[in-house]
Amino acid sequence: MRTPLLRFSARLPLHRLLGALGAALLAAALLAGGSTPAHAADPAAVSAAAPDGDSVASPPGANDWSCRPTAAHPDPVVLVHGTFANRYENWLVLSPLLKSLGYCVFALDYGTVPGVTSSGSGLILPIGGLGPAADSAAQLARFVDLVRTATGAAKVDLVGHSQGGMLPNYYVKFLGGAGKVGKVIGLAPSNHGTTLDGIANLAPYLPGVADLVYTACPACRDQVVGSAFNQKLASVPDAVPGIQYTVIMTAFDEVVTPYRTQALSGSNVTNVVIQDRCPIDLAEHVLIAFDPTALHYVTNALDPAHAGTVYCG
Repeated sequence: MRTPLLRFSARLPLHRLLGALGAALLAAALLAGGSTPAHAADPAAVSAAAPDGDSVASPPGANDWSCRPTAAHPDPVVLVHGTFANRYENWLVLSPLLKSLGYCVFALDYGTVPGVTSSGSGLILPIGGLGPAADSAAQLARFVDLVRTATGAAKVDLVGHSQGGMLPNYYVKFLGGAGKVGKVIGLAPSNHGTTLDGIANLAPYLPGVADLVYTACPACRDQVVGSAFNQKLASVPDAVPGIQYTVIMTAFDEVVTPYRTQALSGSNVTNVVIQDRCPIDLAEHVLIAFDPTALHYVTNALDPAHAGTVYCG
């Protein structure tokens, strides 16, 4: 019997009224909230203690560099946050859950933009996931190597949200990660780009606004349907042989749209829409990373031999 997930309500009744812009504002509010500091008190001490040297606080349960994988869970889990996010806020629920189940859990921060925000001098909290997606994938590659070296593990499993669910695909396809990854699990991943509920299609008509956004957030441009990055990602088949993929989607996603474009193709892929199991689950793009039903799909995907029945709520 699998350890129960943390029980709480992850519902957003006004999800359809928010729209893509509202969702972005909601994400910013959620990721800027909370009273727990997201900066380490002494970045130099963090750098000395952790191989990644990041000054952003780790979520509970993550980045214990002395952790050694067990026979039950031989592959460490690396958590990859989304756009406008950081490792601390994005994984407040999943990280301690996985740690309680016996995994070695690691989480990186990536994609900061100098002059906009950084892991050392964010205006409110460190906000990442903004830099060019290819550069962020390279950061992921370096972090995976740190984890493998520290733990002695041959492979890791990758769990990502939004952009963080898509970056592993680029890493395993183009940056030599195929032999270093066992499983890729995406929560609302931008695997094939997004139209942002159609707003991205207005960019040619609003060049000044679009240029301003894309200057501050190159990853936003990269994730739009038809971008050069998106075309490169689509230039090879979705799934790399030897890796087990799971894509977990919500029908109420207002950020990566249309939501079914998140799905991957391949015999080694499992695509899940949480409303197929739980029609009244109203978690949208941001809250899917905290939704008990979605996270139970994650734990089942990580350990399919001991998968439990997924309950709603």
